[in-house]
Amino acid sequence: QVHLVESGGNLVQPGGSLRLSCAASGTIFSIYTMGWYRQAPGKQRELVARITSVGRTNYADSVKDRFSISRDNRKKLLYLQMNSLKPEDTAVYYCHLELPSGDLWGQGTQVTVSS
Repeated sequence: QVHLVESGGNLVQPGGSLRLSCAASGTIFSIYTMGWYRQAPGKQRELVARITSVGRTNYADSVKDRFSISRDNRKKLLYLQMNSLKPEDTAVYYCHLELPSGDLWGQGTQVTVSS
């Protein structure tokens, strides 16, 4: 079985920081592109950041100067470092794995930015 398990979501004040983690099990991991997506209430799920197996990254314009995606292939971990958080970053954040057979999603972790 292939599972993605997320952690790190929390309630933080504007300007604060969080690091999200995603642990993969039951998959090779190192050869796949992975990413973070988010979905705010009443909105469609949107791409936050992606990272390829060799470390090439891309970001949504709204987060590119504040967020950083990284991966540890040996530990099968995916990270999203989020700095200078804004209320508009509030959403459920999902870990994503691009498999040949289709998309695999984590369960989601809630990030709430509020004073």
